[in-house]
Formats: sequence, C-alpha cells, structure tokens
Amino acid sequence: MRSAGTTRWEYTKEKLLGWLLDTRGLGRDCWVLFALTGWALAIPHYGSDFAISLTLTCLMYVALATSWTLFCGSTRYLSLATSAFFGIGAYAGALSIDAYQWGTVIAVGAAVAAGVALVMGSAVLHLRGTYFAVLTFGMTELIRHAVTYWEKQVTGTVGRVLTEVPERDTVYLTVLGLAVLSVLVSMIVRRTRFGLALAGIGADEQRAMTLGVNTRLIKIMGFTLTAAFAGAVGAAMSVRWTYIEPATVFNPFIGFQTVLIALIGGIATLWGPLIAAIVFSLLAETLRLQAPQAYLMSLGLLLILSVLYLPGGLASMRWASFTAWRDDLRGWWREREEKDKRTARREREGRYGVGS
Repeated sequence: MRSAGTTRWEYTKEKLLGWLLDTRGLGRDCWVLFALTGWALAIPHYGSDFAISLTLTCLMYVALATSWTLFCGSTRYLSLATSAFFGIGAYAGALSIDAYQWGTVIAVGAAVAAGVALVMGSAVLHLRGTYFAVLTFGMTELIRHAVTYWEKQVTGTVGRVLTEVPERDTVYLTVLGLAVLSVLVSMIVRRTRFGLALAGIGADEQRAMTLGVNTRLIKIMGFTLTAAFAGAVGAAMSVRWTYIEPATVFNPFIGFQTVLIALIGGIATLWGPLIAAIVFSLLAETLRLQAPQAYLMSLGLLLILSVLYLPGGLASMRWASFTAWRDDLRGWWREREEKDKRTARREREGRYGVGS
C-alpha cells in the first residue's frame, strides 16, 4: 500500500525492486547456471572436436528454445518463425562480417531479425491458435523464397562463401554467451511485470486487457525479444558452416526442432529447454547419421510420451512421477487380473450349467 508521502516514482521503484529481488528459487537457479557454464567452458580445453561440435549444437538449441519459451511458453502463442529469424540473422552476419568486428556482426544479426519480427508481429499477433502458427510458418517460407529469388536473380549467386571467419573457440564462446544470456533473461523476465503480463496473456488475454495490460504491445515486445536471440544465434552459427544458402539457414527443421525441444522439455519451465536440448543433441548425433528414420521416430515417441504422461515436460519429472507411474501400472495389472478371473468364472459357470 502506498503511503501519502510516497511519490509515484518511489512507489514504482519499490514495486520493481520487489519483483527483481524476489529470491524464491533465484539463488538455486543462479548456482545451477554457474555450474553448467563452468562445465561448458571446460569442454574446449579437454574435449575432442566431436565433443565441442556436439556441445555447440546443444548450446544453439538451448538459446533458441529458451528464448522461444520466453514468449510462446508464457503467452501460449505457437510461433513457427524461428527458422526465419535464424536465417535472417545468418544472412545479416554474412553480409556484415567483412566490414565490422565480431561483436557488431552478432548485434547486426539480432537487430535485423528483431526489426523483421517487429513488422511481422504487428501484422499477425492479433491472431491466435492454429491461424497464428500457420501464418508464421507461411511468412517463414515467404522470406526464404524471397531471399532465394534475390540471390539468384539480383546477385546472381546460389549462396555465400564466408572467407573471413573467427576462430572456433570464439564462435563457441559466443554461442555459449548467448545461451547463458537467454537463461538469465528468462530468469529476470519471470520476476518482472513484463513477465507477469506475458503469463496473464497466456492465462486469459481478455481478462488481462480488462485489467489494463496493453496486450498488443506486450506481445510485440516478447515476439521481438525472441527474434533477437534467434537472429544473434544465426549470425554466430553462420560462420560455422563457412558457406550458407537459403535452404540451409532457413531450414524449417530448425524451427520445428526448437518447438519440439521446448514442448518436450516443458514450455512453462526454466530448465526444461536445456534438459531437452541435451537429450535431442545426443539423439541427433547418435541416430541421425546412422538411422535417420529411427531418429525421427524417437522425436515423435518422446513428444507423444511427454503429452500423455509428462504434460509439464521433462523438467517436471520428480520421484513422485515415477511412483505415480508405478501405482498406475499396478492398478492396471490388478484390473486386468480381476477381469481375467471374472471371465474364467463365467466360462466355468456356463460350462457346468451353474445358474441355469
């Protein structure tokens, strides 16, 4: 309650500090992030080239999925435009890498992707559900074909060869920094009014509007923030391939796998995308090259099992989850035994004419 002698600015500052200093679970999350970051920093010094490549892919999807859940997990808007922002960032980075420093290249990729998201969000964020998902995917394909046309008809090229690229460790540390930053931003946003507004939109958008939330502005801001991370990651990862083309950087599989990682990990959790990104990266390197069909089947199986038995995602797994599954299995087995006994009893009664 604001006292009579408290100014509006002081009251607003107190409320904001109250949200930011809400330490329920914040200390634990910071320690976990610190430990994981230290482990990731040690891999380039002690790991093999394969381990570094695997970790780099994992970090890429940690950043993409965590930033995706920041908006889509809170508002329940299913965006399929991640690959569009990733590709835009990759092309922006490729066009600017010869003229700017590495940090500026990452910033350019994030800024261009955020600018496109600002325009796209202003046009489509009044839709919800299937309409929003289909339209974001359609706009992604439109952007991919537009870039392909520009490459072939205007510049007369098929793709772009990146001749000046930073060292491997520079790229690794950049993607690691983006992954850590995405988790930190998610931790902070969840404790601010902006995060509460996003969650309110996901719970009941009409009610949030009646409570004074500018839902259109909040949605555009969240959508733009997600796109900025995707663009920055695209700019950082483009130099890993040294040659980029629209079919590679605008690959819809990048966007679909980001959504699957978020859904299976838990769209309402902080650590779910990170856990699922590790699982997916291991599955990808183990199965995708040797048995691609088995890899796709594993993705579908994980999604089905998560929807049926873990609606909160992998991050919601507790010891109680295993005990609940055990109790359900025991109950199902007892019910089956009772049904078999009743069937056998009816057969005996019919065979000896009991009750006739």
